[in-house]
Amino acid sequence: REVEILMFLSAIVMMKNRRSITVEQHIGNIFMFSKVANAILFFRLDIRMGLLYLTLCIVFLMTCKPPLYMGPEYIKYFSDKTIDEELERDKRVTWIVEFFANWSSECQSFAPIFADLSLKYNCSGLQFGKVDVGRYTDVSTRYKVSTSPLTKQLPTLILFQGGTEIMRRPQIDKKGRAVSWTFSEENVIREFNLNELYQKAKKQSKPRDEGPEEPAAAPQEETKKDK
Repeated sequence: REVEILMFLSAIVMMKNRRSITVEQHIGNIFMFSKVANAILFFRLDIRMGLLYLTLCIVFLMTCKPPLYMGPEYIKYFSDKTIDEELERDKRVTWIVEFFANWSSECQSFAPIFADLSLKYNCSGLQFGKVDVGRYTDVSTRYKVSTSPLTKQLPTLILFQGGTEIMRRPQIDKKGRAVSWTFSEENVIREFNLNELYQKAKKQSKPRDEGPEEPAAAPQEETKKDK
């Protein structure tokens, strides 16, 4: 029977690893499998040992939280009061906003990817933002992003143009659950057409960025930057 349980847990880990996009996620899934498997074996051997092991695992999870991403990024962090104001302030700006929660391991794994995208694609006409819906629960209600782990809606990326939502990933089915979607850099670039958005945003921002004084010199500077 122990073999059947372990095989069942192995199948779950393999399914979770198919959605993993980083090495850390793969390792984390393997360690979680090991903990659950050990707990089951300890309970089968001696219920006291099983309870002791389970208690140690709970204490470890409560005291040793995974580190938050602290690397470079061009991301503006919103509160419940500033997100609406910023989206409406300049409707020429396209925003890609991540709705996240610090307790979500999926959000923590996606943090460096979103930061890297902001470094590559941020400009005056295309900007990146984040809001902690685990902290600002009213924001999750206004933008219909469930924080329940069962719905698997965290993280959620929403594209805003002219202050209006254009698209989001993951999409939500009729039951209110997220449609499976992998938060990889390639998927975000493709689904949100980041290359096209970036080029359009740069063209729209040129008159404001370059100014009217030197119309001939400014394009040369832009070309050098592109090179």
